[in-house]
Amino acid sequence: MIKKVPNPIDRHVGSRVRMRRMLAGISQEKLGEALGLTFQQVQKYEKGSNRISASRLQQIAKMLDVPVAFFFDGAPTGDVPAGGFSDAAATTYISDFLSTSEGVQLTKAFTRIKDSRVRRRIIDLVEAIASETAEKA
Repeated sequence: MIKKVPNPIDRHVGSRVRMRRMLAGISQEKLGEALGLTFQQVQKYEKGSNRISASRLQQIAKMLDVPVAFFFDGAPTGDVPAGGFSDAAATTYISDFLSTSEGVQLTKAFTRIKDSRVRRRIIDLVEAIASETAEKA
């Protein structure tokens, strides 16, 4: 049996819903209740396995306090960029990371640090750890 693969744009929109929901501190259950859905339906939307209708996307945008266009920022276009390279891969892994609980926690904690020198030192530390890990691999 052939497994149906979600459309890349549906996956992108779903991941942006997940990212914004998590940043807002709203559970799938709470979002589902507010929309009159089960948390399983919210999960399917976030994975991109079920498409979100225009009216539902507008409801979600209102609940998460973002414009509808937010969900399409960085969406794949299917266009072939000149020269064959694009920032799409870079933005995809960032979106994927920000849609995880670790990504949300790290982002929230990092943005609470007011001292720019401390933030720079944290970035240097993480880059050093990543380089060391890559060298060992």
